[in-house]
Amino acid sequence: MSTSFAPSRQRFVVPRENRGALILPPLDEAGALAAENVRRREAVTCTLQGRSLAELARQARTDLLRAARDWTAAYRPVEISGLDPAGLIFLAGHQPELFHPGVWFKNFALAEVARRHGAAAVNLLIDSDTLKSTAVTVPCGTPADPRRESVLFDRPDARIPFEERPVLDENLFCNFGQRVARRVAALVPDPLIGRYWPLVIERARHVDRLGYCLAQARHQLEGQWGVQTLEVPQSAVCDSEPFHWFLAHLIGNIERFHECYNQAVHEYRQANGIRNAAHPVPDLAADGPWLEAPLWIWTARQPQRRRAFVCRRNEEYIVSDRVGQEIRLPLSPDGDATDAVGQLMAWSRQGVKIRSRALVTTLWARLALSDLFLHGIGGARYDHVTDRLMETFFGLVPPDIMVLSATLCLPVPRPAAGGGELRAIRRDLRDLDYHPEKYLREITASQDVSAAAALVAQKQRWIDAPVNSDNAYLRWKAISRINNELQPWVTARREQLRDQQTQMQRAMRREKVLASREYGFCLFPESYLQDFFAALLPKRA
Repeated sequence: MSTSFAPSRQRFVVPRENRGALILPPLDEAGALAAENVRRREAVTCTLQGRSLAELARQARTDLLRAARDWTAAYRPVEISGLDPAGLIFLAGHQPELFHPGVWFKNFALAEVARRHGAAAVNLLIDSDTLKSTAVTVPCGTPADPRRESVLFDRPDARIPFEERPVLDENLFCNFGQRVARRVAALVPDPLIGRYWPLVIERARHVDRLGYCLAQARHQLEGQWGVQTLEVPQSAVCDSEPFHWFLAHLIGNIERFHECYNQAVHEYRQANGIRNAAHPVPDLAADGPWLEAPLWIWTARQPQRRRAFVCRRNEEYIVSDRVGQEIRLPLSPDGDATDAVGQLMAWSRQGVKIRSRALVTTLWARLALSDLFLHGIGGARYDHVTDRLMETFFGLVPPDIMVLSATLCLPVPRPAAGGGELRAIRRDLRDLDYHPEKYLREITASQDVSAAAALVAQKQRWIDAPVNSDNAYLRWKAISRINNELQPWVTARREQLRDQQTQMQRAMRREKVLASREYGFCLFPESYLQDFFAALLPKRA
């Protein structure tokens, strides 16, 4: 086991070029990666409050597949047979939102590598995260003069978790697809939203959560395209008995876990030269005897997320949001957690939600739920910290992950616009101010060449003159005056450069709008997306 933070994975860089992808390691190594992870898991001997991690993992995987099958079957056919918790499980996850095609690619890769290796493919909907905006950025205008607009799909409200967030303005929500299609029509005449949004509206008649409507409609499309995966909300995982046992272990060992967590974060910042205290995640706070845990607490009646704190008092651990919710758990660092787990689950049935935050979500997913976890770039970066936490707190060799992302720009032709050309124009404009003599060769016949030549000669004499304290100011004033007097001879060149600058700035603004990789997947043509994903995945035999 390592004793210092030394990330073994390379730093992941977002692919900049259109249709580019990051896939590490290559998809054809997924089977070997999963096999090694299985070998590592089988060698694990650690226990959590008296139960072996292997035993908890078996139950957690059984519960995961059952919940995922039931969730998915509610809105699309489940054509995956032989779901065996003892077999391979490949996992990915993301918030239920309108993400860009580079994020969506992960779902297609998940399905393909699972198919090739006979694994169950499950996508976690991270519904403990909040809906950060009720608007989508949409490219509008024309190819020659594009712009961006924010289009609302629902009324803004307090930021609450996807698990609790209903649609607030049905009219705004229902006509969102039409409003987006009109705005993007001159750039993308046939966006996927024309077929996708009716599916969203249909799902809204069955589920009363905005994020679930978006995710289930997207998953229906994937099924129509032949993608065989299951999906399940993170909340279903957090409500399971094995996860509550895992939670009891973290709470019962909060002092050591708190120390390991913060130390892993500090080592990551130091290794990567990071000064931002919020990156990759904030430290866990301490307030007297209260230690923060990487968990959220809320209730359906008060759905604003609050940080969870733990305090040890005698033979009990108290879990609280410090503003009203509080539960006492009979626990010790190594003792049986049956009673504590029972209380946690009773609390859950009463409507109190305890949900894992980012690092703990992927920690449990990688340790117990899956044989291979497919990460995006952001998650892969912060999971360096998760790796270290597995080493220091659990004493385990972390299972490896696969990292995927891709870049797809809108299918709108655009001339290349390089920042280097604009910098060259700005440099030439500056030279016209301070070195106009460089451009006198462009003087037209109608201009007085001799007068310009005389000024240039006068300037050169000042340049050649030795500089001392007596003449430095006079020299500067003389050269500045001559540069000003030469300006009429370079007026035409200045106007030409300014025209080029204006055109280049317009081209770069156009490039900024059209070349963004952040537009939601539903703004792209369906066949364009399908071709893109097919090109990135291995060819089927």
